[in-house]
Amino acid sequence: MYCPKCGTKNDDNAFRCVRCSQVIQAVPVYQKTDIGDDADMRMLLPVGRSPLAIVAGYLGLFSLILIPAPFAFVVGILAVIDIKKNPKKHGMGRAVFGIVMGAIFSIPLIFVIIGFICGLMKI
Repeated sequence: MYCPKCGTKNDDNAFRCVRCSQVIQAVPVYQKTDIGDDADMRMLLPVGRSPLAIVAGYLGLFSLILIPAPFAFVVGILAVIDIKKNPKKHGMGRAVFGIVMGAIFSIPLIFVIIGFICGLMKI
């Protein structure tokens, strides 16, 4: 790369001329991007996700102990609605996981509640 001022040949990566210190190439300007737009960052941190989707995912995980199952189902549905309203938000997988796990483990919870009620009534 040649200096536009003095014509001296410089390295291609040089910022200034080695002879006259003239600026040869401008410093690249980096645009500030939203951290939630980076897929790698979303894998490491819960950024750019709907908070309801995060809660639905954890409730879906804990629905194995039955009591959080209906909450996982409801919060998962609310998370899907939130994500549909705000297309920039992510977390659809967590929301669906909460819905599925909540639905699956709500069924045994219903049987446990019915069994408990029948035991109290001694039917």
